[in-house]
Formats: sequence, structure tokens, C-alpha cells
Amino acid sequence: MNSTSKTAAKTVLISGASIAGPALALWLHRYGFTPTVVERAPELRTGGYKVDIRGTAIEVCRRMGVLDEIRAHSTDMRGGSYVDDAGRTIGELPADIFGGRVEEDDEIMRGELARILYDRTREDVEYVFGDSIAALAEDADGVTVTFESGTVRRFDLVVGADGLHSNTRRLAFGPEERYKRHLGAYISIFTAPNHLGLDRWETYHALPGKLVCVYSSSGETDAKNLFVFSSPELAHDPRDVTAQKRALTDTFTGDGWEIPRLLGHAAEADDFYLDSMSLVEMDSWSRGRVVLLGDAAHCASPASGQGTGLALIGAYVLAGELARAGGDHTVAFARYERHLRPGVEQNQKMAEGFVKEMTVASKWKIALRMFMVRTLPKTPWKNLIAKKIRDDIQAAANAVPLVDYTAPAAARTTARPTVTA
Repeated sequence: MNSTSKTAAKTVLISGASIAGPALALWLHRYGFTPTVVERAPELRTGGYKVDIRGTAIEVCRRMGVLDEIRAHSTDMRGGSYVDDAGRTIGELPADIFGGRVEEDDEIMRGELARILYDRTREDVEYVFGDSIAALAEDADGVTVTFESGTVRRFDLVVGADGLHSNTRRLAFGPEERYKRHLGAYISIFTAPNHLGLDRWETYHALPGKLVCVYSSSGETDAKNLFVFSSPELAHDPRDVTAQKRALTDTFTGDGWEIPRLLGHAAEADDFYLDSMSLVEMDSWSRGRVVLLGDAAHCASPASGQGTGLALIGAYVLAGELARAGGDHTVAFARYERHLRPGVEQNQKMAEGFVKEMTVASKWKIALRMFMVRTLPKTPWKNLIAKKIRDDIQAAANAVPLVDYTAPAAARTTARPTVTA
């Protein structure tokens, strides 16, 4: 896969219909390209946890025309509390403890964001659900793609926006283990009844090497149950949900608070998710006519809080560079990576520290944290601490500077990809 042809690309296959894929499709369509999105799942995935949109990503969403809708579906969280084994409140952190809600920060459920992006693109973009790429064969003029369904099609470019366990990355760059670095922890989330009666509130329970959080956001009648735990890499297939549920149960069996009840909900959940908290580190995000986007290229683990933002920014930059280069991928891919990489590396470094913060290893460290939670709102220097935390978060959110793109006339025509039976 070493094509360096400078023929202007028009047709683009995008693997993955979560956040990065539909966002890229939106921009490519505006610039006159013809994107096709293929998704292994039989329908749009609408599960997941709440995600943050900050800094540069806010302006990207404004330019996409989706910011108002995102804000209309804000989680509107009011704060959170830590509880002990008996459910007694140890300390509370209201939403304004770190300087209040910043106007230019937004939080939305991942599933809602996916739906917004899909709704904005489905009339203009071809979506193929229930299928996946089985093989890629690149030549000087394009890429022949064989799908698991047996369909064979030709595209000018292929984009892997298919997450941490990217199938596109495996086919084009080699095995996942070359690029994935496990950070020593796993995260799980699923939907369950809101038996705690939470209203835009998070309830945390910390154990050595473990953290459990139950929360319910604005407009939700159910609750999200989030588990984080320290662990070496597990041996099961990442798509084996039965094995994942067993791993979660084995890890938390015997723990107190509401955990036994939550594990019962996990067994019945149809949106159960469990995966490693990992980084994807690659020397290059492109090879020939294939390029990676979002977590497939540079996963910063859920701990960074910036994965969604980086996916949205990356889609904006990749499409903009393709338009600016008149479809010449040899120029566009290099510019895309050069612009994004410094900010990505800054966020990956932050993620490593956050994983350790989420899985405090000992009881005495947890006790110290609870003392800080109880006393921080009453301390005279709380605003200084809050400002430092806020400044660090905003620096990461703005680590990729915004670029203005204008689609050249050469990028405004469209072509349909060919299909071979």
C-alpha cells in the first residue's frame, strides 16, 4: 500500500459511525467529496457515557452548525458526592467548586452526540450498517475494498475512524499490539434503573484500585453506572460481552455499598461496555491512501476527557486539508498529522496521570482524598486550586489551534464510488 499518485481524491470510505466518522463525512460533503460510512453494528450505537466538548472543539461544533443542538441536550450536571460503604455522604463537590460552569464548555451524552451528527448527515451521506472492511488492496489510482458481506467497491481514499480496536488500522498497519499501550486499568459503563433517585448528580464510591460512579443527567429517567478498576490486560476478545461481564463481576464481587445490586443490573444490561484504558501511539497516521482518525490514530483513553474533542477537531482538520490540497492526499495527510500531533501528545500525557487519579491504590490515600473533598469547599485557597485545575484542562482543550479552511473550486464536484457484485 505505497501509492503516491497525486490524482485528486473524490470518493472516501469512512469506517466507523460513532463521532469521528460522521463528523468527517459532514465536512467532506460540504467540500464536494463523496463520503460513504460503513459501520459494523446493525444500527447507530447510542450508548456510552457523558463526554466533554471544550476549547477548540466548541468552535468546530459551531462551524458544523450543531452547537445549539448540543447545548439543548446538555447533561446539566449539578455536582457530585462521595459515599462510604453504608451510603453515608463523605463529601460533596457542587458544580461550581472549580469556578462554575464555563460558558464555552459543554457536556453531552455520547449517544446523543452520535445521533445529532448522524441526523445532520444521513440525507447527504451513504451509510452502510451491519458490514465491515475485510480487505484493502491499494494501487496507483485508488483502493479496492472487499467487505465482509462480499461486496467489492472502489474508493479514492479510506479513513479508519473505528476506535481503539480499529479494524482499518489492523488491515493497513498491522496488529493492534504494535500500537496500543495499556495504562493499567479498565472502564465499564451501562444503563440501569435510577434506584438512587439521582437528579443531574454523580455519586462516587472509592475502593483501593477501584472507583464506582452512578449518575443521571438532564432528561434521563435511568442512570449510568460506571466502574473503573486497576488490572493487567485481560485475555478475552474485546467483543466478547459475556467474558467482559464476568470480568467485571469477578473484580467487584464482595465489595459493599450498592455494588452487588449494580452488578445485577450489569448482567441484564443490553448496552454493556467494558474496555481497557489505553493509548494508541503511532509513528504515522497514514499509509498510502489510508489514514486514521480519532481513537484509531491516537486514543488518549477515556481518562483524558478529550477523546471526543480530538475526534471532532481531527475530522475538521483532515477534511479541511483535503479540500485545501484539492484532494491530493499526499499533501493533505502530512499537513493533518503535523497540525494535530503536538496537541494529541499533550492530551495523552495528561491521560496517564488521570488514570492513576481514578484508581487510587491504598485506603490511606483514599482517606486523604476524602479529607480534601470535605475541606476544599471551606478553604480560603479553593479558588486558586480551582483555577489551576481549570487552566490545565483548558490548555489541553486548546492544544490544537484552530485553522480556517476554504474549499477550492476543484473540490466541489462529486463522484459516486463503483460497486462490484
